[in-house]
Amino acid sequence: MANAHKYEDVVVTVSDRIGTIKLNRPKSLNAFGGNLMLDCVAGLRELNDHPDTVITVITGEGRFFSAGADVREQRAPEDPSSSPVSRKIAFMSRYTLAVEMLRSMIDHKKVLVVALNGPAVGGGAAWFPGVADILLASDSSYLQVPFSALGLVPEFGSAINFSQSLGVHRANEFLMFGRKLSAEELERWGLANRVFPAASFQQDVQRYLQEQLAVNDGKSMMEAKRLMNAPLRDGRLVAVQNAMDALSERFVEGAPYERFALKRKEMEEKSKKAKL
Repeated sequence: MANAHKYEDVVVTVSDRIGTIKLNRPKSLNAFGGNLMLDCVAGLRELNDHPDTVITVITGEGRFFSAGADVREQRAPEDPSSSPVSRKIAFMSRYTLAVEMLRSMIDHKKVLVVALNGPAVGGGAAWFPGVADILLASDSSYLQVPFSALGLVPEFGSAINFSQSLGVHRANEFLMFGRKLSAEELERWGLANRVFPAASFQQDVQRYLQEQLAVNDGKSMMEAKRLMNAPLRDGRLVAVQNAMDALSERFVEGAPYERFALKRKEMEEKSKKAKL
């Protein structure tokens, strides 16, 4: 196709009715930099319309699923003297791509499988698992969201998604206090469907999904997904917008900047020590 999207930071493949979107910035722990989010949206759109696939898998290359936003790219506004309204609109415009990525996952027609090949932090933990139809995890994976520690809020619908999946009190500890959830806890608490060994994770994921395709009708699985998600769809999209509004207000107030600066300094010091 002449106008096909040119992927730079994800790899999209199709094999045996399974489409896979692999986040491919392993040196940056698959953080949301470069073209990763744009590529992910394009991959979701391509596989949503693919005539031969039933399942879409989102996974990562390397030892991390995703480290979320790149702290090094979070800087104070160039014009801090601008009005709160101007700053809020500027911040909201930054989130257009993230909102479209969440909408693309929420409205995805295929069975959406998130395969945590490793740890997921921040947006990597908050955005994907909560909207997945099936969550598979390696035994090396964990989820952690340091939103409160960075002066942020639960991002893009994660508050409602995790309260529905984990229950309100467990979700509060995860989202408010930043509790790290191990793969074993994810399975025990019902968020992860299966946990596989890290050494054979990708092969185990493909084997498990092929077993489901061998005995289940593809259209029936997609219809089951549609019927289960239809009553949740509008609430999830409203939650995405509400979170974008709250997140923008936090940045207008300036709360995250000092915390991001401290985090960058901590990372730089660790990097210097590692080079010694």
